[in-house]
Amino acid sequence: MTFLKRVTRFAAILWPQKLATQLVLLLLAAIIAAQAISILIFQDQRRIAMVALARDNILSRAVSLAELVRDTPPDLQTRILDASSSQFAVFWLGDTPIAPEPGQSRFERRLQDFLEEQLASGQLVHLNIHADEKRGPSRTKDKDRESWRSVPKDERPKQLRRIMNRPEDLSLSIKLADDQWLNLATSYRPPPAAFLPLLVQLALTALAIIVIIAFAVRRVTRPLNDLSEAAERLGRGEDIDTLPQTGPQEVRAVTNAFNNMQERLTRFVRDRTRMLAAISHDLRTPITSLRLRAEFIDDDENREKMIETLDDMAAMTEATLKFAKEDAFSEPAEEVNIAAMLDAIAQDQRDLGFSCDLQDKEPLLLVCRPVSLKRAFRNLIENGNRYGGPVEVKVSREADHILVRISDQGPGVPEDRLQDIFEPFVRLDESRNEDTGGIGLGLAITRSIVHAHGGTITLENLPERGLRVTVSLPGIA
Repeated sequence: MTFLKRVTRFAAILWPQKLATQLVLLLLAAIIAAQAISILIFQDQRRIAMVALARDNILSRAVSLAELVRDTPPDLQTRILDASSSQFAVFWLGDTPIAPEPGQSRFERRLQDFLEEQLASGQLVHLNIHADEKRGPSRTKDKDRESWRSVPKDERPKQLRRIMNRPEDLSLSIKLADDQWLNLATSYRPPPAAFLPLLVQLALTALAIIVIIAFAVRRVTRPLNDLSEAAERLGRGEDIDTLPQTGPQEVRAVTNAFNNMQERLTRFVRDRTRMLAAISHDLRTPITSLRLRAEFIDDDENREKMIETLDDMAAMTEATLKFAKEDAFSEPAEEVNIAAMLDAIAQDQRDLGFSCDLQDKEPLLLVCRPVSLKRAFRNLIENGNRYGGPVEVKVSREADHILVRISDQGPGVPEDRLQDIFEPFVRLDESRNEDTGGIGLGLAITRSIVHAHGGTITLENLPERGLRVTVSLPGIA
């Protein structure tokens, strides 16, 4: 197995099976991905915008100071420049420009042209950008990165000394009328990205999504769960009430279709069962009349054969009528211990002189119709004792099913007849002697009962000798 297949298999195991959990995880993944992409795109744009805004404000202040210093007495110029300086930008007057040469990049030339237009007297402007947020930490020569360190110590203002240990962003020199230079050095950095507010915002968004999705999915899945439970109970032959139509329009449509299907199936089965019972009941009278007439036949041989045939017909009619009546009987479902039920049947068989052994008596609870299910197991065990000698019964739990295996030591059944014996009135013994097998309705009734409980019944010949019947019933309590 390749690595990709292993990863896929592991992810399939971890992936939740419930719709609500899947929707919440998918929406959270989408939100986190969208937030991460937004942060990568817009966070940098925000920092660029802050740098550009701060730079524009500082340059506008430099133009204003150049005009103000020109009209201010020399003894006040230093005080004005000190007051205009900050922890990120320092102004001072010097004999040498901090930006020794005009900037050569297109962006630097554009800013220099803009500043020269703003200055009324058209002073010379040198502007160097040492750190460009668009192109990395620095795009100037190494010798220009320390431009403010070239300022003579006696010309360095106090503010410049405080920021000299930080990276230099921009240096600006404006030549004044007295051959002095108004110098500006900046060490501006936007504040670091604050991830805590982003995490809080993401957490609040995720919480809101979870609450909304949980409410919406519950509104959808609750009627679907009720529908699934009702379908399972209907498959076990239980009588269920009409489901209320709640939830979205699509779910209400499914519920309505299920209610209609349940009503039609119930009506169909009841009508057919009543019809079968009526036919079997009505056949009693003509069969009895024919038997009375047969008694008056003088030919002994023909009389005995006719009476035997009529007795078989009467037995078949009575069995069919009994089956129809029991099938029409609506037995309420209840929780029973299957192991205890099988143990009681095995004990009854032993009391009658048959051999029947139940190997495992661990309690296994199942919601079923106990009378009909007990009849089904009794039919199977009695058939095993009748045709196969000692019977062995095993009951176990596998996944969400209960398996009951009934094995005998008889000759088995021909492979091509394994499914035929479940059909009504089909017998392996073609004679109609009830002492050798009745009329062929026992296994048909048994299969009908098992299917009514949502289970399956299968037959298989054992490798050495005997037949095994396996009954699988869903819905462990």
